[in-house]
Amino acid sequence: MHFPTKRFTIILLVITGLLSIPLVAMQFTNDVNWSLSDFAIAGFLLFGTGLACEFSLQNIQKTTYRLAICGGLLLLLCLLWLELAVGIFGSPISGN
Repeated sequence: MHFPTKRFTIILLVITGLLSIPLVAMQFTNDVNWSLSDFAIAGFLLFGTGLACEFSLQNIQKTTYRLAICGGLLLLLCLLWLELAVGIFGSPISGN
């Protein structure tokens, strides 16, 4: 599997930027309290979603299918993130 260096680099930079937000916030307030496992899980989710979108962009030709798959992946990421954060579905993995 070959990743274009420009798009792959952008994915890595965006993920690093997103993960730096809570890291910086933890330095200024006690309201944000992430552990190392929180950063690892968030990084895994973001990187996995980014790679899955990149894979679909490389291998699917129709633009509408690309958008649908990437949109579905982002929706799945958001729902899983919300469940881990606040437990909107009340599953055993919820953050409550």
